[in-house]
Amino acid sequence: MDNWEPKITTFLCNWCSYGAADLAGVSRFQYPPYFRVVRLPCSGRVSPKFILQALRNGSDGVWVSGCHPGDCHYLEGNYYARRRFTLLKELLEYMGLESGRLHFSWISSAEGVKFAEVAREVAAAVKKLGPANYFVKKQSMAG
Repeated sequence: MDNWEPKITTFLCNWCSYGAADLAGVSRFQYPPYFRVVRLPCSGRVSPKFILQALRNGSDGVWVSGCHPGDCHYLEGNYYARRRFTLLKELLEYMGLESGRLHFSWISSAEGVKFAEVAREVAAAVKKLGPANYFVKKQSMAG
């Protein structure tokens, strides 16, 4: 289990967090390579179904990141997202999902250093929990 690497599905806002990821990359800030990025126009576009589907398809963790509240390019998208994420996280933890599997953050496009820091924190939290098996869909033998 020492060489196990987590799979983390990452939903990033096109305008802010994706820009921060790009800045972190071109600036060569170091963070683990465990992330599979889904680029969306706004964090408000992330449906709870997307998060559940990522967990069901074998992601060990999910990270959603968008513009800081009040700075959304779509005015209120991140307010809706923040409310939705708070409720979903509480529900999933109530259902038995470990709290370190689902992460949310607000990172602007100028915060490449913060993006790398949060990425390292998310990766460490998910890696500490080990492989996920709570929502993972079991593969049938029929195929």
